[in-house]
Amino acid sequence: MIQINYNDARPIYEKVKDSLRRLILTGALPPDSKLPSVRELAVSLSINPNTIQRAYRELEAEGCIVSVPGKGSFVSRDGAAREQRKRELSERLRALVKEFDALGVSREELISLLKEEETT
Repeated sequence: MIQINYNDARPIYEKVKDSLRRLILTGALPPDSKLPSVRELAVSLSINPNTIQRAYRELEAEGCIVSVPGKGSFVSRDGAAREQRKRELSERLRALVKEFDALGVSREELISLLKEEETT
């Protein structure tokens, strides 16, 4: 389900959160599907349950998952999480484009970079 890249310098809860978000947004975890319990996921990844709990809490705050007391955590039916993520990525993209502009990179070069990424 989730693989953690330990070469990535970010905190582990962010890696877990991003991995789960990616699975949700790509549809690998469809709406209403039950997530592993905090304890189950902690054991399978060999990390502290508090780390998983923090990732779940943040995903819930983003609207990606819903926690039901006594039943567990489930992927949200609401498409708001997908739209929120698009907005976040759009903001990051705008910042990157501004930075490329400051470096004198043309729009054609940016488009070329995107096309290169498309083929890999």
